Amino acid sequence: MAKNGLVICILVATLLLDQTNSYPSRMKARKHSKRRVKEKDGDLKSQVEKLWREVNALKEMQALQTVCLRGTKVHKKCYLASEGLKHYHEANEDCISKGGTLAVPRNSDEISALRDYSKRSLPGVNDFWLGINDMVTEGKFLDVHGFAVSFLNWDRAQPSGGKRENCVLFSQSAQGKWSDEACRSSKRYICEFIIP
Repeated sequence: MAKNGLVICILVATLLLDQTNSYPSRMKARKHSKRRVKEKDGDLKSQVEKLWREVNALKEMQALQTVCLRGTKVHKKCYLASEGLKHYHEANEDCISKGGTLAVPRNSDEISALRDYSKRSLPGVNDFWLGINDMVTEGKFLDVHGFAVSFLNWDRAQPSGGKRENCVLFSQSAQGKWSDEACRSSKRYICEFIIP
């Protein structure tokens, strides 16, 4: 964190020095055409905008690092377990407010990683929400971004709820297999954050 702050301070100091050193040249520019002044102002604005983008990117990276320290990192994702029970939509909104989404395992390695992490982070919790549902079209399961899910890990006789059960649960007792559940049920959940 201190390193990121130092980089930001150096960038701001460089910009300020550049402005004070360019003061005499700006006085000359005023004597010249207005177009030249507008170009210089536009260039300065673009430099400031670039600095703000860099600062915001550093803030995002710092936030992700904090999440990863509190949760666990697997491949290019971090997982962070919930503090309480929420229904599916509330759980997804909570993850989004933190900069992620409900977890969506894309392969068997991610299933194993979620099983291991949830055993440590959610002891005694049998199942938790995944970011997968078939609310739009019965039987067509989509992730929280609206994309079709190609990797499925259903338990035997699942999905079984029809139009009453549209949201997907990860089951510890079924070794990471999935089942469908009514979205209004209150469950624990794990948020997922993509690491650039």
